[in-house]
Amino acid sequence: MERPRIGIVTISDRASQGTYEDRSGPAIEEVLREFVATDCDYERRLIPDEVPVIVATVRELAVAGCALICTTGGTGPAPRDVTPEAMRQVLEKELPGFGEEMRRASLEAGVPTAILSRQTAGIVGRSLVVNLPGKPGSVRVCLDAVFPAIPYCIELAGGPSLDGNPAVVRVFRPKQG
Repeated sequence: MERPRIGIVTISDRASQGTYEDRSGPAIEEVLREFVATDCDYERRLIPDEVPVIVATVRELAVAGCALICTTGGTGPAPRDVTPEAMRQVLEKELPGFGEEMRRASLEAGVPTAILSRQTAGIVGRSLVVNLPGKPGSVRVCLDAVFPAIPYCIELAGGPSLDGNPAVVRVFRPKQG
């Protein structure tokens, strides 16, 4: 059986140009490796804040069979923050509850600017796409908030089963019967 794949996309003009180091993509992979007990293959991309590039990258990872695609960056109100605009073009089904929960968790963590975030989530084919913030410290806060629903959501979309690490996170699945 093929190992599930997880895509991680850092969306940043400056990081993609080498102006500064991508720390958010590695932060996502670190948290997911703690949370996911299933052996997975991780694929990372580093791309600029360009709608066509974001759309093409998310589609490529979905077609390649990534069960989960996490993006980081580009969700704020700045002129070059275009991740939500790209998501409107690529998502087949939007799941706004993810964004609502991530903003709530960030506000509770003492980040008053969380209300400026336009992050969301949705389905592309059988892949779940989750937009995470661009700050490495906020990645864990947001994944802590939404990861319990991620494995079940992937299964509902027709993707593979991912087990959570019970020592770190409690994954929700409805009781059978």
